[in-house]
Amino acid sequence: MKFIKLISILTILSSTSIIGFAYGNIFGKRAKNLIDLEYCIRLLESEILIGNTPLPEALDNIYKKGKGEVSNLFKEIREDLITRKREDIYISFQLQKDSLKDKYLFKPQDIEVILFLGRILGKTNRIDQEKNFKFILKQIEDLSIEASEEKETYEKLYRSLGILMGMGIIIIFI
Repeated sequence: MKFIKLISILTILSSTSIIGFAYGNIFGKRAKNLIDLEYCIRLLESEILIGNTPLPEALDNIYKKGKGEVSNLFKEIREDLITRKREDIYISFQLQKDSLKDKYLFKPQDIEVILFLGRILGKTNRIDQEKNFKFILKQIEDLSIEASEEKETYEKLYRSLGILMGMGIIIIFI
């Protein structure tokens, strides 16, 4: 009987801890993805403004040189742009909206900045694009700082909450 009780206690504690850690990791993943996105956009800026690289080729280079899984976003946009022969890249960006939310765990304000990037790419002259890139990078930097602060606060909170919830359930059952 004590063995079954011990197994039950360990199962409850480990499962609630895992849930707490998994939920806490969401905040860390968003912060990491924003940092990786900032790096990818800096690469895109240099590809377009300095290298005068055509957009599909620039997106492919970002996929190959980019950091983290966010670089896959640029591959998906490029593939949509080429396979559907789209004239407007913004549509390709819009099609990634659900992926941005679900796969990369971006918040609505993060998604708006990314969609703004899609709106301005290839639509303005070089000087305006440079200004727009600076604006977008500043916004992503601000969002990244916010995400890091959330990570510091909520990641520990949810991890602790998972453990405490398990202990609470165990105390109730004992």
